[in-house]
Amino acid sequence: MQHRNRLPHRQQDGATYFVTFRLADSLPRALLEEWDAEREAWLRSNPPPLSAEQEKMLQARFSSRMEHWLDQAHGSCLLRDLMYSQIVAGVLHRFDRERDVHHAWVVMCNHLHALFSLSSGQTLPKTLQGWKGVSSREVNTACGYRGPLWQQDYFDRMVRDTQHFWRCARYIRLNPAKAGLKQDEFIIYESAKVKAVLDGEATLLSP
Repeated sequence: MQHRNRLPHRQQDGATYFVTFRLADSLPRALLEEWDAEREAWLRSNPPPLSAEQEKMLQARFSSRMEHWLDQAHGSCLLRDLMYSQIVAGVLHRFDRERDVHHAWVVMCNHLHALFSLSSGQTLPKTLQGWKGVSSREVNTACGYRGPLWQQDYFDRMVRDTQHFWRCARYIRLNPAKAGLKQDEFIIYESAKVKAVLDGEATLLSP
């Protein structure tokens, strides 16, 4: 378990992860300060290493709330513009099978969810640094901006089993509709296997 910027990150060689990271301006400061204070208090009462049950509680109490806020489309929502979201998507495709294998991801208007497996010897921080660093430079060049594109922190969950994998894949597919995005306001990718399974479940997945 590694701790970076107050966020616990569990790592294992060759593991599969569900990761969320967001634009630097994606949430109002007041919400972040409230969230930070509550989470710091919870972690003081539940110091690491966390048990599996504590990790589940942490995700349910804090990550779910963060994802709800992100879906409310705060901030500039720069990635609503396909010119910029396609740059991010292109960077993800560029790295696929070089350091990791992508199963599914979605570029939303102010954040990104990805389900992927790391290649042996690769680390989660290095992988995300590559995605975020390259995409930040290319988007900033395209829009003439010099500030940070992405928030430094990220949220990751190591996929525990097959059921967890498919919950993550379903979440990615349903997230744009849940957030009320139009078809041209997001970019989604699914591997052939993920697409086949979820297409087969389409009636179950319909809102």
